[in-house]
This record gives sequence, C-alpha cells and structure tokens, in this order.
Amino acid sequence: MAEKQRTLLIVEDDLALQKQMRWAFDGFDTLVADDRESAITQMRRFEPPVVTMDLGLPPAPDDVSEGFALLGEVLALAPDTKIIVLTGQHDRENAVRAVGMGAYDFFSKPFEPELLTLTIERAFRLYDLQAENRKLQQTHAGSVAGLLTRDSGMLKICRTIERVASASVTVALFGDSGTGKEVLARGLHVLSPRATERFVAINCAAIPENLLESELFGYEKGAFTGAVRQTLGKIETAHKGTLFLDEIGDLPMPLQAKLLRFLQERVIERLGGRQEIPVDVRVVCATHRDLRAQIQAGLFREDLYYRLAEIVVTIPPLRDRDGDAVLLAHHFVQRFAQENGRGTLQLGEDAIAAIEAHSWPGNVRELENCLKRAVIMADGNRITADDLGLGGSGEEELEHLNLRQVREVAERQAVVKVLARTNGNIARAAEILGVSRPSLYDLMSRLGLKKEG
Repeated sequence: MAEKQRTLLIVEDDLALQKQMRWAFDGFDTLVADDRESAITQMRRFEPPVVTMDLGLPPAPDDVSEGFALLGEVLALAPDTKIIVLTGQHDRENAVRAVGMGAYDFFSKPFEPELLTLTIERAFRLYDLQAENRKLQQTHAGSVAGLLTRDSGMLKICRTIERVASASVTVALFGDSGTGKEVLARGLHVLSPRATERFVAINCAAIPENLLESELFGYEKGAFTGAVRQTLGKIETAHKGTLFLDEIGDLPMPLQAKLLRFLQERVIERLGGRQEIPVDVRVVCATHRDLRAQIQAGLFREDLYYRLAEIVVTIPPLRDRDGDAVLLAHHFVQRFAQENGRGTLQLGEDAIAAIEAHSWPGNVRELENCLKRAVIMADGNRITADDLGLGGSGEEELEHLNLRQVREVAERQAVVKVLARTNGNIARAAEILGVSRPSLYDLMSRLGLKKEG
C-alpha cells in the first residue's frame, strides 16, 4: 500500500530531461510518459497520487493546448491527484491558469531538483491526509442528528445540510415516502442558529382542506362557528424557530397563494382578523411528489415552487444506499430489543441476506416496522429470514457474499463492455482497463472469453 502511495508519474517529452528527473527523484517509484495518450494509460494502470507534467506536449510542444487537455483529463479521471505543472521561465500566465483548473502547484524550468522534491513530498503528504480524512468520514455515520448512514450519497447530503443550516434560505427536501425527510428537517433545525427555538411540523396531506387554513394561520374568536377563543396557527407558533411543511405537494391551490404571500411578506393574518402579524421563521418543506410535473399539470404554482426551493435536497431511496439497509437493521434490532427486554437478540446470516436482497419500496419506515415485528416474533436469540416475513429465506443470496465470485462478475462485465466498445481491439481495451495486453489475454482466458475474429 505504501509503495502505491509513493508512485510518481513524470510526464515529459524531452527524453534527456525525463531521464534526469527519474534519477533526481529516485526516492519515489517513478513512472514516465512522453505524451497525452501514454500519460492517461499510466494513470489508469497505476493511479499515481502525484504527477509532474510539462504543458508543452506532442504533437505541438510549443502549443500548451495538449497539456491543458491532459490536465483536465487527469483531474476528471482522478480528482484527488496532485499535479505539479512545469512551465517555461516566462510562462507564469499559463501556470496560474493551470492552478485555477486544479493543479496543486507549478515550477518554472529550469528547476532545482531539491526544491521540486520538497514540493512533491508535500503533495504526497496532502494526498495521504485527504485520503485518511475521507476514510474517517466513511467509517462514521452522518453528523445530522438522528441520521444513520455510511452511503457516500447520503454523507454528501449531510454535508449539504451542514452547509445550509446557518443560511437564511428555504430548503426543499424531495424523496419517496419513508426516506427520512423529517429526520433531515429536524437535523437542519438542530444545526441552525434557531436550535433553541421550536421545531413545528404540519402534514399538509393529513388535514382536511377546510381545516388546513386555520391550522396554518390560526383564527380569531368568533371567526367561524365553534371558534370560542383566539388560536395561534402553526406558522405563528414556530416564530423564531423552524416550520416544517411536510407533503407540500398536497397543499390546495387557494392556500398556495396565501402561503406565497407569507413567504414574500413574512406577515400573516389570522382567520377573522385584520391585523398583519410579522413572523420570523425558517421554512423547510418536503414532498414525495414531482412538483415540476404538478406545475405542468396546473396543480402547483410555479412562483411558490421557486420560493420554496431555494435549496433543493433530493434523498435517494433506501435501495440505492449502499450498505444502509443492514446498518439500519442492526440499529433497529438493538433499539427494539432493548425496549422489549430482549437485549441479546441479533440478526442471523439468512436474515441479513434477505434484508440485502429486498428492494424496500417503503424505505426506512418499512424497514423499521419490519424489524419491530421481527423482534417481537423471534423465538430464540437470533432473528431469522422467516421472522422478517419478506417472502424468502434469503439463503440463496449468501453465495453473493463470496468476494471471488463478485470480482469475477465485475471483471467479466467490464471486459465485455470495453471489448465491445473497442470492437475487439485488445491493445486499446488493455489501455482503457489499465492492464497489459498479456494480463488482458490471461483474464479473458480465465473468464472463458474468446477474441472475436
């Protein structure tokens, strides 16, 4: 592992200088390339953390366009790679442009090998630190309160929630039912400067249309039959705090206009009242509906959409979160076992396989209910696939836990796809896959793939 982290790629078309650099940087495992194509091949095959490159590359060394094209390709292929650009003595403009594109640093030719070595060492240290930081992030759950995840997509959402928590913007959470929209909304509130104030939630789909207006805006005494006293609405109750409008896609059209006015003016009028009441509140909304489709169908106001969706967060379904179903399942078993006095209860291997195989159309809510029932129904100290009641034992999925089989399936898919794309050109396929031609032939033989023609 350490050897791979010390791999340095030198991209230089001057073969004499290339040789000198290999000698000067003999403390690293050096690779060389003299043009854009060979550099990309080396990147795919060895994934070097640090690259030094001359911007002037063949076919026109005096034209830096080839060098900038390579810089862009390397950063697209491996964004974390540290690239040190080597330029002519009076070419500071291109050097600055390269740094602006994402290069780590630049040196003018001729350079002092000792100084460049120090810069390369710093680049390796920075790469290692960033890799360790990413590793730590992956091994910890998201920092949003109440959210448990190791999926990279959900961790990215956590970072988004952290960034927007302190900003005065309206946040829209889009996702299927049961994906955790309210958990994220509460987490946003906890991370915000309003955390000490109230978090008020209202489900716009759960309250009849004729009652929803009074629930949102409140009413004065005598506003309608049965209004025996003044009552504050949810918006006013959330003053200084956060208002969570769940299932905003089900809000009736007349109330959409009234909500829009509140978002624009930040004042409300209670039913039966004439006084404008200023309200300071952070609004977070959520829906499982496609609001853009609703706009096209004339069911949702476009101007309200843009007021609500200043920041949009789209939450993936549970089936698309790598490893989260089992992670959450263990958490739910621990929680419900403790609540029901069954502290030693655990998930069996067949139950884990069944959880991984299930598509969870009801998302986290379905998983939670399933595990709650299983904890109650399990006979021994181990929950089985039968206790889950998912329609299969899951034992047939255990074979997919074999890493050799998983690797062979992935390798076969990659080789077949690349061979098809290159029309059977072994040399080109080997370059794309990052292996030598003999290695590709061996791999094809092992996988039972024959070269066409």
